Amino acid sequence: MMASEEASLRALESLMTEFFHDCTTNERKREIEELLNNFAQQIGAWRFCLYFLSSTRNDYVMMYSLTVFENLINKMWLGVPSQDKMEIRSCLPKLLLAHHKTLPYFIRNKLCKVIVDIGRQDWPMFYHDFFTNILQLIQSPVTTPLGLIMLKTTSEELACPREDLSVARKEELRKLLLEQVQTVLGLLTGILETVWDKHSVTAATPPPSPTSGESGDLLSNLLQSPSSAKLLNQPIPILDVESEYICSLALECLAHLFSWIPLSASITPSLLTTIFHFARFGCDIRARKMASVNGSSQNCVLGQERGRLGVLAMSCINELMSKNCVPMEFEEYLLRMFQQTFYLLQKITKDNNAHTVKSRLEELDESYIEKFTDFLRLFVSVHLRRIESYSQFPVVEFLTLLFKYTFHQPTHEGYFSCLDIWTLFLDYLTSKIKSRLGDKEAVLNRYEDALVLLLTEVLNRIQFRYNQAQLEELDDETLDDDFPVLQDNLEVYLGLQQFIVTSASGHRLNITAENDCRRLHCSLRDLSSLLQAVGRLAEYFIGDVFVVRFSDALTVVERLVKVTLYGSQIKLYNIETAVPSVLKPDLIDVHAQSLAALQAYSHWLAQYCSEAHRQNTQQFVTLISTTMDAVTPLISTKVQDKLLLSACHLLVSLATTVRPVFLISIPAVQKVFNRITDASAQRLVDKAQVLVCRALSNILLLPWPNLPENEQQWPVRSINHASLISALSRDYHNLKPNAVAPQRKMPLDDTKVIIHQTLSVLEDIVENISGESTKSRQICYQSLQESVQVSLALFPAFIHQSDVTDEMLSFFLTLFRGLRVQMGVPFTEQIIQTFLNMFTREQLAESILHEGSTGCRVVEKFLKILQVVVQEPGQVFKPFLPSIISLCMEQVYPIIAERPSPDVKAELFELLFRTLHHNWRYFFKSTVLASVQRGIAEEQMENEPQFSAIMQAFGQSFLQPDIHLFKQNLFYLETLNTKQKLYHKKIFRTTMLFQFVNVLLQVLVHKSHDLLQEEIGIAIYNMASVDFDGFFAAFLPEFLTSCDGVDANQKNVLGRNFKMDRDLPSFTQSVHRLVNDLRYYRLCNDSLPPGTVKL
Repeated sequence: MMASEEASLRALESLMTEFFHDCTTNERKREIEELLNNFAQQIGAWRFCLYFLSSTRNDYVMMYSLTVFENLINKMWLGVPSQDKMEIRSCLPKLLLAHHKTLPYFIRNKLCKVIVDIGRQDWPMFYHDFFTNILQLIQSPVTTPLGLIMLKTTSEELACPREDLSVARKEELRKLLLEQVQTVLGLLTGILETVWDKHSVTAATPPPSPTSGESGDLLSNLLQSPSSAKLLNQPIPILDVESEYICSLALECLAHLFSWIPLSASITPSLLTTIFHFARFGCDIRARKMASVNGSSQNCVLGQERGRLGVLAMSCINELMSKNCVPMEFEEYLLRMFQQTFYLLQKITKDNNAHTVKSRLEELDESYIEKFTDFLRLFVSVHLRRIESYSQFPVVEFLTLLFKYTFHQPTHEGYFSCLDIWTLFLDYLTSKIKSRLGDKEAVLNRYEDALVLLLTEVLNRIQFRYNQAQLEELDDETLDDDFPVLQDNLEVYLGLQQFIVTSASGHRLNITAENDCRRLHCSLRDLSSLLQAVGRLAEYFIGDVFVVRFSDALTVVERLVKVTLYGSQIKLYNIETAVPSVLKPDLIDVHAQSLAALQAYSHWLAQYCSEAHRQNTQQFVTLISTTMDAVTPLISTKVQDKLLLSACHLLVSLATTVRPVFLISIPAVQKVFNRITDASAQRLVDKAQVLVCRALSNILLLPWPNLPENEQQWPVRSINHASLISALSRDYHNLKPNAVAPQRKMPLDDTKVIIHQTLSVLEDIVENISGESTKSRQICYQSLQESVQVSLALFPAFIHQSDVTDEMLSFFLTLFRGLRVQMGVPFTEQIIQTFLNMFTREQLAESILHEGSTGCRVVEKFLKILQVVVQEPGQVFKPFLPSIISLCMEQVYPIIAERPSPDVKAELFELLFRTLHHNWRYFFKSTVLASVQRGIAEEQMENEPQFSAIMQAFGQSFLQPDIHLFKQNLFYLETLNTKQKLYHKKIFRTTMLFQFVNVLLQVLVHKSHDLLQEEIGIAIYNMASVDFDGFFAAFLPEFLTSCDGVDANQKNVLGRNFKMDRDLPSFTQSVHRLVNDLRYYRLCNDSLPPGTVKL
């Protein structure tokens, strides 16, 4: 038996104190938790909780008691006797009224939520005065704050209910609330207006009527003072703390209401004007200044509070702004809102002196500025296309305002957010020009000045000479665009040569004065940024405008070549400086950026190359040779990685994108060939080595542009390529006898290094040639043939070294993807057979279960190779299908089916999908006759057990928690249905269809994969649509019969509510309704006390 209420309360208080005490062990906490949960589950526990609430001052006890009520109402309400419900409905509001002033705010808010939860269940039928009570609370001055808290909680909990309710109830609640909207908005307007008028210095003039003035008028005046300017110019009233609090609650209510109510006439002009009055609190610096002058902390808090009112008012405005669908009758209100917001924006940015604008923005509350930026973003992204089409809209003035606002932002984040708005605007402009190419010029003329101004200012922002203070704070974040002061910085850089002196230890830069070093640092940083910007411009010189802008581009490229050559010749990267930690990275960065900028022009060079080919200009040859003179000295182990990699990337672009015929004959290129093939030369870092080898291979393999086949010099290039590859894989080929011989001559680690170094280079070469012409691929495979055979011979010896197997399989996978035709059928078969023999059940289990991620990667790559094999058209690899399917279903699948880890599963199912998708005839022999007599003859089924096993595996995967696998496999089934009519096949229709539908419905009911609700709904529809009659007549009744946790009557309701519609939207709506209501009924039934008799 429960002890007396008083004793229970004391016991509970001491338990709670103990639970939250630092010294209590986790073990003891669990015991207490269990005790409390058991207490809460007892019927009638709520009576004790009611007593606890009215008799304790212990916050923990109150919170616990309210949680008991919450649980009772949301999970057990159906089973509570109606007499008890009435008592709870009457006691809790009384308790709230009696104590709301003294309760801590979080307890008060929780109590409000509990009462609203009751309303969510019982209003209006059993709790008819729920909403009227709230309205009365709001209207009575003593309880206005409480009423507003109740209202906001009601909006949160009833408009978009989170807990499970039946769909019918959700719709009913929304309808009931919408009926109240006009009243509520009227009340909130009244509260805000009253407070404003009461504290206002002058008597308010009534707001203008919405009908005065046509839209056109409003538009042309969007940035003039609004008709309510007089009102908006009144001094802002000083509010007392109580009024401040009431207004903030009212604005919070409005913001939440606006998030779900449709835009309509209920949102009146006077309400909007009032909201704007409060938005001014955010930009009222005077109030904050007064607060800080008067110095008392009370006043300071006041200043902050007032700022908060501005933030809340802007939140309301942004909620309305974010709605894309604007009814005709609301459009004028919207224009009025823009007008009033722009008016505020003018107030914030009004001043000719940039410094004062910035300091004004600095004084405003950061969140207020954020909200304002949100407003501007919404205006540009949602409404600009609607407004800008009106000829009266003063778009340039708007951009001027936005410009001022952007470049006076006090924080980096604020500035970047504003740049995002400009990006949206530029996207809008680009798409507008694309859709109206005819008047492209007119559009551009309208905006040209604004864009040039934007460009100049953004550029200034990324330069130390204009913006040193802010750039110092950034950690090397780079911004972008054009180059007016490139010249000055270049001259500084190119003039460094005169300061280089030779010292005992090498070359030294003779600039030592601190101020000079500082200026040099800034100049070099700016040069880096501007070089990057010049690189970004490359795309505007190619394509249709190549000829028109040729001389500009040529000037840029020649300068870049000069700068790179200069850096390489005087070896600035190796020079000693007075401040090595600063100047050395600066010099390296400029050099690297100049190479990268030049690389950005490789497409321009390629276009020049094809033009030059016709005219054979010496100018082009010189450009390329000089570039190579700048690159070659940097391909060395003595050069820092950053610089080395920039040089390598430039070399790859010259070899791959530009492809000049004479590249191979340039002495500098020959030098690189010799360095890479020289066995005694020191190897570059892995990444650089791979890039240089790719470039050299491409020089020999890629066809030259604009030359006929007979002038491509394939025989010579083929011989050269073979010797290049043979030099690169010299050490690798020497491993072959070792692998077979019993004794190992070389330590395992050294062998692994050789394998890694060689295969990474060869794999990259193959990958980069895979999309090229047949001739290039043929030559490539001829050169690689020996290496491929060595790899196959080495493979068995390393099967237990998963890191080596991983690299080998990567290499083979790339070969299969790029060169399988060149490898020929017999050799390909030999490779596949070797792999199938090596990957026995034991080997697979060892890899997957014992070798961690590397082992799993090995198996995944093997499966990826098989994916390539099963996709091959024609009959060549068809003989492998039975062994591939049996490997999947009998060897790999049993190992991974029950493992929770997603490793290997995605690749396995992709392989199964590709097997079905590309080899449908292996399972379904379609005869010409059958397709002529569609519907009479059913296709013949072959290999049925394998097909069923694969489908079974797909079905199992839907019962597992991994959401990525679920999504992938659902997509595969849907694709097979779209392409091959999977769901219509007799075997699927008769033995699997409704099993799949059942599994998918259960997944929805369990909410385990909620992110995929929509996809699952569509899949259920596609399956059911194969046999709607069977679905409605047999499956649905059976499904409902098998559902536990619901009674016969509820099952009937669920069945009745499932509409017989056969279109996708209605059907999926019925599915989601069925799932929602089934969950809701189960929840209700769980809440009934044991032994309840249901009629």
